[in-house]
Amino acid sequence: MSQPIAEVKAVLDATAGEAAAKARRAATIRTVSLAAGFVAVVLVVNALAHGNFLEPGNITNILRQITVNTIMAVGQTFVIITAGIDLSVGSLIALTSVVMAQVSNALPFGGPGNFVVTVLAVVGVGAFAGYINALPVVKLGLPPFITTLAMMQVARGLAFILAHGQPIPLHNSAAFDWLGTGYLLSGIPGFPGVPYAVLVMAAVAIVFSVLLGRTAYGRYVLALGGNEEAARLAGISTGRVKTLVYVISGSCAAVAGLLLTARFSSGAPQNGSGYELQAIAAVVVGGTSLMGGRGSIVGTFFGALLIGVLYNVMNLLHVESYTQLIVLGAVILLAVVLDELRKRYLTR
Repeated sequence: MSQPIAEVKAVLDATAGEAAAKARRAATIRTVSLAAGFVAVVLVVNALAHGNFLEPGNITNILRQITVNTIMAVGQTFVIITAGIDLSVGSLIALTSVVMAQVSNALPFGGPGNFVVTVLAVVGVGAFAGYINALPVVKLGLPPFITTLAMMQVARGLAFILAHGQPIPLHNSAAFDWLGTGYLLSGIPGFPGVPYAVLVMAAVAIVFSVLLGRTAYGRYVLALGGNEEAARLAGISTGRVKTLVYVISGSCAAVAGLLLTARFSSGAPQNGSGYELQAIAAVVVGGTSLMGGRGSIVGTFFGALLIGVLYNVMNLLHVESYTQLIVLGAVILLAVVLDELRKRYLTR
């Protein structure tokens, strides 16, 4: 009996490998198309701005502004690929921001030791919140929309209770100043340098891009989003895969909260309000399907970058904030419509 089982498993593995390769090719095509469209938009915008848009200082500013949204969106990508949603990430930024300030201030030492212990505590809180998000979804089959909505309220409430409704200044801010406002290679004439926060964003994007696109776990995530029952019958532990997806999302929200707190040297319970919608927008604009089974981290990065460019351009053109919201909503709707048209007419 073991021989037929081994043969079936080998066939399933080969089929899964072929499907994964096909998915990677499709993702590459989508990413290249998105990148080409993005470059075209940038060139047009730069021409309209008389060359000011592509100035090194402005590019650096855009990259620094999208760090928090990109890192949140990376975690959100894993969740949406499994046909889920995580509405709690904005509130988790607030909670981890307050926890970061309190832990750092409570430690009797500063310097690198303070930094390491605080980071571990913050990421641990985010990961634990993600695990709590996953439990009702995995164990009881509850909709992720409801469970993460509940966590959104709980995390925000805890942040206000812990902070007593007031921002908490970082007493040991020197341990985090380099991360929040520091630049690498800033001494080069004519070059503004690269913010350390941007390097953190790049590291997060690269690590999770490899995890999603080049590992067995990434294939399991895509398979689960495509057809959860088929993935289960193929021997994939769908519960563990889905649980880790929410843990990743919570951890990414914690890292985003850490960067935001380091930038302003203060942990505030008001942080992250509405950020979950921007993260979802970046994921959708980046080509990840809300129905699950398809998506990439590279696409999400370009989605976040496109949104950041739109905001930057509208600010340069002095477009009022209310109009900016309308434009962002229109971009999200257009991305979803184009994705639906692609599925209807290009995959027949």
